[in-house]
Amino acid sequence: PGTWSEVADGQYHVLGLKTNGTLWAWGYRSMGALGINNQVDRSSPVQVGTDTTWSTIASASYCSAAIKTDGTLWTWGRNNYGALGHNTAVPVGNVSSPMQVGTDTTWSAIALAEDGATNNSYALKTDNTLWAWGYNDLGNLGQNQSTPGYSSPVQIPGTNWTSIRTEARGGIMAIKSL
Repeated sequence: PGTWSEVADGQYHVLGLKTNGTLWAWGYRSMGALGINNQVDRSSPVQVGTDTTWSTIASASYCSAAIKTDGTLWTWGRNNYGALGHNTAVPVGNVSSPMQVGTDTTWSAIALAEDGATNNSYALKTDNTLWAWGYNDLGNLGQNQSTPGYSSPVQIPGTNWTSIRTEARGGIMAIKSL
């Protein structure tokens, strides 16, 4: 039931969102990125849980993220340098099924950047603030310093951010309205 409304292609796996709000995954099972709580490759789509309230998705090489219609943010997969945002020690292991990031219900967009050991996550909130977490070796989280990593979301200064997307080699592009 339902047709595909969104697809997020990671390097080794794919997430698909259907119009009925269900979340699907397939590809290489490495580090829990499929979100189906096991370590089996999938050559065809498998539903992630039974929830029907997913609204947007993102995928990187070894991790995945999704936002539900209630504005909560969920991540899973490889957690290098806290890139999943679960406030766990840096670096730490993998999460093989969706796990909520904090308790906020105001997330509106998510973008993941992953290149080798670098893992970064970026998200917009409904108030147009931009947040980041994960590896920060070159200051790529916008905090005006290069602390190795943040395992929980930290706000990038400013407001009026309107969209985000990741670029090749772990970069991020964010657009701000004037």
